[in-house]
Amino acid sequence: MWMKVLVLFVASLIAVSFASAEPIVVIVRHAEKAANDPKDPDLSPAGRDRAKALARILKDAGITAIFTSEFKRTQETAVPTSSSTGISPTIVAGKDIAALVSKLRQLNGNALVVGHGDTIPNILTAIGIDGPVQIPDSDYSEIFVVSLGAKPQLLRLHYPF
Repeated sequence: MWMKVLVLFVASLIAVSFASAEPIVVIVRHAEKAANDPKDPDLSPAGRDRAKALARILKDAGITAIFTSEFKRTQETAVPTSSSTGISPTIVAGKDIAALVSKLRQLNGNALVVGHGDTIPNILTAIGIDGPVQIPDSDYSEIFVVSLGAKPQLLRLHYPF
């Protein structure tokens, strides 16, 4: 039930975005990682489940662009959404926040950004969101929904599991 409520809420926010013509950017941390490689791990089974849940949440969100870092865990998190939308992810170096924000400012639709716990706070700040955001190392549950525009607005949500 909570999944349906979250999907409805995000869809409503996206509909408001279409009415105002301001792009919406959904920013998530990569899903849970496996322990198979300390530098560039795959997703764990729980991470693959979370990635599928993200695709269900964003099913009707009008995603027209997907951005990931160069690491497998971000790319694998985006795979179900990419498959369901037919949108191929654009890879932007994880530490190149300026390049990512430049691409986001050129959006003509809504986007998904799959980042990292240590890059998402910098992305939000660069977009124009005030206030510090901290993501604990063990937290994969946050969904940041940003309405771009003259004064970007942040809606902070959590996966329903």
